[in-house]
Amino acid sequence: LNTRKNPLGNPPPSEKDWPKEEEENFFLLDPDRKRDVLPQSLRMINKLVTQAFESAMEIIERREMLRKAQKGKVQPNKCFPTAEFQVTERANCLAVSGKYIFVGLSVGLAAFNTSDFKDACAWDAAKTEICALHASDLGNECHVLLAVDEMGLAWLFCFHKESFLLVKILNEVEDISQRSTCVEVVLSRGGDYAGILLQGNTKAWLEIYQLPKDSWLTEMEKNAGAAEELACSERKSVSSAEVGTFLLQKLPVSSIQPDAELDAPVLLLTVRPPKPITGTSFKGPLDALKEVDDGSMLGLGYNHLIKDSQWELQEAIFRSTYQEYLEAEGVIEEEIPRYATFHFLLPSRILEGPEMKVQSDIPVGIGVHWDGNHNFCLYLLNRTEKVDSDLKPDVVWPCAAPIACSAVSSCSRYLALAGEDATITIWDKHLGYPLSVTAILEERFIRSIHFL
Repeated sequence: LNTRKNPLGNPPPSEKDWPKEEEENFFLLDPDRKRDVLPQSLRMINKLVTQAFESAMEIIERREMLRKAQKGKVQPNKCFPTAEFQVTERANCLAVSGKYIFVGLSVGLAAFNTSDFKDACAWDAAKTEICALHASDLGNECHVLLAVDEMGLAWLFCFHKESFLLVKILNEVEDISQRSTCVEVVLSRGGDYAGILLQGNTKAWLEIYQLPKDSWLTEMEKNAGAAEELACSERKSVSSAEVGTFLLQKLPVSSIQPDAELDAPVLLLTVRPPKPITGTSFKGPLDALKEVDDGSMLGLGYNHLIKDSQWELQEAIFRSTYQEYLEAEGVIEEEIPRYATFHFLLPSRILEGPEMKVQSDIPVGIGVHWDGNHNFCLYLLNRTEKVDSDLKPDVVWPCAAPIACSAVSSCSRYLALAGEDATITIWDKHLGYPLSVTAILEERFIRSIHFL
């Protein structure tokens, strides 16, 4: 039994219960100061561990952001090669026609069959390097090839049943000093026409050839029949020479094929760059009108009444007015252009004559524009009159700025012209008027344009 003598109450405070100064201000203390009491070596380790942790977190956050951005993008399909063609020399260019892939090598040409992925034929007779190559299917297992070598020679080949046949070197001349360099070649779809752009020492011009593909196909069929007869006679002689054995071996067609002589292509047109506009030689307006009545083409700017003295006065006024700008940028003298872009064009209203018989899949004209020139010129391929040396275009489409590049749609109806002022004009070649004009951002130069 426990009995209390004194009443219940709180004990009086003592000095032990008084709060210390450090405990009263504990919320004001810096927690990092606790690390200061550690040894210096431990503090250095703690600092390095903290920096490594922070750097790792930054790298993780950065990778996570990149991973989220990558997921938001459209992932392209990965394509892996289904076959591989082995070539002995360096491949410079290639062209596809039908079931064959033609490759321009550092020494000659090579053809590969896409059906069995095997080497079909090779040509290295001239030991020349092929730098550019175009091919077109003529039908009946016959293809036409137009190649350019490192010397600027244009080689025209015919490929038939896995054998190359050289038709002609289009710009070959006896005197090497008079040789012109081929800088561009174009084959029309179907192989009816071929165009080559040639450059001499001081001038350039465009040559358009008509390829006699019908006679080529006929000659190739005769040649193939003669080759088969030669193969049969070779097999009979081999089988009769060996008694008691039966040997049936098919000889390669390219090795037993007799030499075939194909008709040379026909030169149709020689297109030269436009001449610089100079002062008029007309004495009055009637002379200029008579020149137009004679059939001269409008749009080139040659039939005008501005005299040489007026040109010189205008040039002097221009130079005196903008002298400071001309000194800063330099004066560019007008020169005859040396490069052109050209396209073969299918029939349309603007390229058809009143009594012209055309086929929908065979070109009837070409469109040409020269560097630094405002005009897109159209020339008819099938001309009844005699072509003179100074060929004039049949149709001229002038543009507000010099034409930088051009493109023709696959149907050959629409034409896109990009000017040096960064504007793109879409023309309807069938009707002969522009459909749209699009201006690109300023200070941009359009180098190429394509229809999709």
